[in-house]
Amino acid sequence: MASVAFYTLGCKVNSYETEAIWQLFQSNGYQRADFEADSADVYVINTCTVTNTGDKKSRQVIRRAIRHNPEAIIAVTGCYAQTSPNEIAEIPGVDIIVGTQGREKLVEYVEQIRRERQPINAVGNIMKAREFEELDVPSFTDRTRASLKIQEGCNNFCTFCIIPWARGLMRSRKPESVIEQAQKLVQAGYLEIVLTGIHTGGYGEDLDNYNLAKLLVDLHQVEGLKRIRISSIEASQITDEVIAVIDGSDKVCRHLHVPLQAGDDEVLKRMRRKYTTAEFRERMVKVREALPGVALTTDVIVGFPGETDEQFQNTYDFIKEIGFAELHVFPYSMRTGTPAARMTDQIPDEIKKERVDRLLELNTELTVQYAKQFVGDVLEVIPERPFKEDPESGLLMGYSDNYLNVVFPGTPEMIGKVCKVRLDEPGTEYCHGTFVRVLDDSKLPLIKEKVV
Repeated sequence: MASVAFYTLGCKVNSYETEAIWQLFQSNGYQRADFEADSADVYVINTCTVTNTGDKKSRQVIRRAIRHNPEAIIAVTGCYAQTSPNEIAEIPGVDIIVGTQGREKLVEYVEQIRRERQPINAVGNIMKAREFEELDVPSFTDRTRASLKIQEGCNNFCTFCIIPWARGLMRSRKPESVIEQAQKLVQAGYLEIVLTGIHTGGYGEDLDNYNLAKLLVDLHQVEGLKRIRISSIEASQITDEVIAVIDGSDKVCRHLHVPLQAGDDEVLKRMRRKYTTAEFRERMVKVREALPGVALTTDVIVGFPGETDEQFQNTYDFIKEIGFAELHVFPYSMRTGTPAARMTDQIPDEIKKERVDRLLELNTELTVQYAKQFVGDVLEVIPERPFKEDPESGLLMGYSDNYLNVVFPGTPEMIGKVCKVRLDEPGTEYCHGTFVRVLDDSKLPLIKEKVV
């Protein structure tokens, strides 16, 4: 039996797509090998190109695969393959290059290489792609949460970002296809679905009279689906219609990841973001009215070209004012081929580092502050696995609907079920709680704790 090994660089969408590519190989009789430990017949490297470092890492992993087994068939896919196929083709030993479209043919290409041993470069012009590439993942290693990719590409062209050139323009998945896949995932035992994509909140912008709000309404009809989580949404896409759906929903999680990138209007303008701080603030106020206790998480880029001390301070103060539950902080990284890389007023690394450190300190403060407000509350948690730091401790860990990572005493059969858990102790990485009961399952024993 032929074996295939995978290596994924970059984002969660890439991880999802690697899983989908594995499904293709699996249904063609391949077994999965460990990239580092085994010598595989085929290596698939799913690359990233968000930063210049992403390109470099991708090249290193390709060379590593070739060293593992010089006889193997080496297939390179993903964003770096899309933007720089010729650079990859120059690496001796690469057999197949496929970008971010047409990956359903990968197994076919492998068979072709076996027969002909002629390198295949199947990278097309992604800007011409208009169809959503249907790649499904029927199961994930995490049995409680399933990702469901609903769109591809982005039309924003922010000045720091290469993604539209790597992923193409917005393409939404057909609504009936999304619903059908959601039903299959629920039938496979998943209680929570995470809607994901390159620009998830833009879903439907290329469809007639259909959008994210309507998709959310339709997903509520999927029987057995307990939670719908939106992986990421731009402030400008949190429309009044989306807010109305969230307001009336018992399934949409109290957690929205809304990328801010900067809390200063001048910097936002240079980034070519589509909102001002005033507009961002107004949307967050509305979201909090619809979802009291919502966890608002965000991305911030520090040290964007031309960012003054005062502009950074504005960002710092704005983040504090909004009161995010968690920050993902990135120092600005120059990406060749983007307008920001050509800007002359690049910020020295040591200043970037200083600013990143300040925001990371603020992040610790905000995370605890957010969790503190739920002490004593009983939350719904779906445990995913035993406590990773001490698997023998009899503790389980999982996320509440409002994105708190909660550790509590429980038994293995509770994994994947909705549990009521009282939050006792807030923390930066995880909170500690007391198990109260399992919803809809009277067979499991209660851990008798007096809940005040």
